[in-house]
Amino acid sequence: MHIVKTTIATALIMTATVLATSCKNTESSDMDKKEVSTATDKSLEGTVEAMASASDQMKRTASGLYYKFEKQNPDGQQVQEGDVIVGEMTVSFENDILFSNTGKPGPITQVTRNWELKVGEGVLMMHVGDMATFALDADTVAKYVNPGQMYPSYQAGKGQKIYYRINLQKVMTMEEVQKEQAELEKKMQKEEPATIKNYIKKNGITAKPTAGGLYIIVKEKGTGAKVTKGKEVTVHYTGRLLDGTVFDSSVERGTPFSFKIGEGQVIQGWDQGLLGQTVGTKLQLIIPSAMAYGSRGAGGTILPYSPLEFDVEIISVK
Repeated sequence: MHIVKTTIATALIMTATVLATSCKNTESSDMDKKEVSTATDKSLEGTVEAMASASDQMKRTASGLYYKFEKQNPDGQQVQEGDVIVGEMTVSFENDILFSNTGKPGPITQVTRNWELKVGEGVLMMHVGDMATFALDADTVAKYVNPGQMYPSYQAGKGQKIYYRINLQKVMTMEEVQKEQAELEKKMQKEEPATIKNYIKKNGITAKPTAGGLYIIVKEKGTGAKVTKGKEVTVHYTGRLLDGTVFDSSVERGTPFSFKIGEGQVIQGWDQGLLGQTVGTKLQLIIPSAMAYGSRGAGGTILPYSPLEFDVEIISVK
């Protein structure tokens, strides 16, 4: 998700290249990182433990890639360069999860031997039905990135590793993936108006939408300074899909978000929804995809033609 229009500085340059994003030239941003942070729920504790256990029994290729197969299916289709792998993947730095689609399998990447430096080499050993963990020395990764891109707890010379645990469920061609995506986008575009209508009805919302379909529901009216074009606005927010899935939250991070209003630094729904509001106001924005990410979506969570819901508190204006 990318409210801020800037290139994502992933927790590491190694964080997963999710095909749902890479196939569509989707811009990314700090808001995309929610997919990293939301992955750290308790349902993944077993995954972290499994990767930690695997690290003690790993083999090593000549190039320096560590690997261990937890499950092997030699009769399954073997991955070839150019294939798109489909399944579940968790990426972690030591015990901290950077990315995971566990429980929501999907296309991960189009495989090349040098994908994620050396992980592609390991993926090319896999067959459909395999589950394996691959690891890179963090010191090796650090040579390829700027110091600020490494994970905050990285310490040179400490033997730290970045782990990739992959549960390979299917192999597809890029053409097959693109066809499926096109069909999904067409379906979601057709269903979006009904999705919004049902949400409004279910939640008893009586506010009327703007001409562009934006719903602005003021929960608590503030008495502070007014938000006007060009001002720097600082807010706390939580963003969700209409099914309740949280994809980003400054509240959970404990760090407010600041931007200049009316200058295209955020999605249109924010620029329009916050303009004219006052400091101290708490509001809900229900944003149609045309005022959010439209046909391109954002990251692996916000699919094309996804309407969004935000709870926003305006903290300051200057």
